[in-house]
Amino acid sequence: MGGKRGRGSANKVPFVAAVSVNEQGHPVAMNFNVVKGFRLNEISRWAKRHIKPESTVISDGLPCFSAVKEAGCYHLSIVTGGGHESVSKKEFAWVNTMLGNVKNAITGTYHSINPKHAPRYLAEFCYRHNRRFQLENMIPRFGYIAVRTPPMPGKLLKLAEAYG
Repeated sequence: MGGKRGRGSANKVPFVAAVSVNEQGHPVAMNFNVVKGFRLNEISRWAKRHIKPESTVISDGLPCFSAVKEAGCYHLSIVTGGGHESVSKKEFAWVNTMLGNVKNAITGTYHSINPKHAPRYLAEFCYRHNRRFQLENMIPRFGYIAVRTPPMPGKLLKLAEAYG
């Protein structure tokens, strides 16, 4: 396969991966959201919607992530460089683990991967991960949501969200 690898590749969907950890460094929750691109205004919009003010955000060296400050967050940028060393930094261990897990889950589950459905693929993975310790509540929660959700025509159900 030819073409550019990594960010900016024509065959990839840009998304932000965030993992919240507790005091011991264990993952508590995660959030993957498709964005229009890695630009200051887009990351600022995303941060205001998805990150609590006064959170500490650790990002790689991509300049656009400094926009999390506009959401009232503290920002620490760690330039990861390239190669194996970039994925072995302890600050990014859980993000890299989650990225590997979501990639395997999506490619192992779906026969055809359509970029327009990326927000739903990512949301489904996050939903399961964030509720992994409350499995007994999943079925009752689905029932509760089903009862409260108004009817919707099939053609609207097939539409995918643009981005989170």
